[in-house]
Amino acid sequence: MDNRAKLFVLSTGLPISPEIMNRMRGQIIHQLIDERLKTQEILKLHINVEPDQIAGAISNIEQRNGMPKNALRDRLASDGVSLTTLIDQIRVQIGWMQVLREKLGEEGRVTATQISQREQALQAEQGRPQYFMSEIFVPVADPRHDENELAFTKTIISQLREGAPFPIVAAQFSQAQSALDGGSMGWVQEDNLDPQVVNIVRQMPIGAISNPIQVAGGFVIATVQSKRVVGKQMGTLLDLRQAFFPFDAPLNPQNPTEQQRAALQKATTAVQTVHSCDAMEALNKSLGEKRPSNPGSQILERLMPQMKAVLEALPPNKVSRPLVSMDGIALLMVCNRQQKNLAQQSPSEIADQLMNERVEQASRQLQRDLQRRAIIEMRPAAKTAFN
Repeated sequence: MDNRAKLFVLSTGLPISPEIMNRMRGQIIHQLIDERLKTQEILKLHINVEPDQIAGAISNIEQRNGMPKNALRDRLASDGVSLTTLIDQIRVQIGWMQVLREKLGEEGRVTATQISQREQALQAEQGRPQYFMSEIFVPVADPRHDENELAFTKTIISQLREGAPFPIVAAQFSQAQSALDGGSMGWVQEDNLDPQVVNIVRQMPIGAISNPIQVAGGFVIATVQSKRVVGKQMGTLLDLRQAFFPFDAPLNPQNPTEQQRAALQKATTAVQTVHSCDAMEALNKSLGEKRPSNPGSQILERLMPQMKAVLEALPPNKVSRPLVSMDGIALLMVCNRQQKNLAQQSPSEIADQLMNERVEQASRQLQRDLQRRAIIEMRPAAKTAFN
């Protein structure tokens, strides 16, 4: 439990004090018990989570939240925090998702008819608002006594407003399935949100962190990255290439190694000598392709502010300034940019949305069932383990 608390404390910048630890203790115990119950179900069904699934989940959190590759690892490393605790949580989340898919069985299969029905529903909602938002869900065990959970939720909100990274906090503490995406829910329309959440997000400025929103089963913390009208949102789609110069050791900015100095010199030279996306790909391959030459299409308006500032004014086929991180130097190039109506959801995006809705509903139901049984079967073990 202490490791979990320290991970949150260090990654959000909270001072480590007995008061903070005590404030978090009750909620962390509930979370650890929930994870233990989930793990038992995972083992019962002989589900094995592979390392590449965990790596993919971490990468997905970064991409869905407009973060550069390895940003999660670098952020935790800069705070002196091991990634292990976060990896353990993600392993349980992935395994739990597979449990739910097995439990759903045929109900978990999204049909062409259901996709078509959702497409028709979206067309009927043309002109209504949609929100690109993220959430953190804090469950409440007993609605009659929610003081501890409310205090914990307020603690999280205060740190988010001080600049704690939403994706890292969501991945650690949100009990919604969106935790695997760093809390990101993607684009959602009002009909798919709790009425209490709708009332708040309608009024929220972009980037603000909500107060605790009481919903069935707990509290929600919401943030809205963007708003649009259903069926209409023009955005800028970027086709990028990158070259990455890896370091031989983590960077100490006050005392870089000779290899790191040489890497910066080579990157600076490349800024002047590389003039095409093919040349960027060739350069990245010559450097060992530690990061993919093609990071995939990126939507300019959804990138983190720092990355957006780098790419917004970058002309096609011109290399960006060197972007230095703990493990190396990245150069970026825009091969093509085009305006696109981003509000047109593809059938696969609609299928993912439908599946996520079913999985979320199944998750809350199964967790309630496990907790009801655990009150009878596991209370003595819980007292022994945590007291």
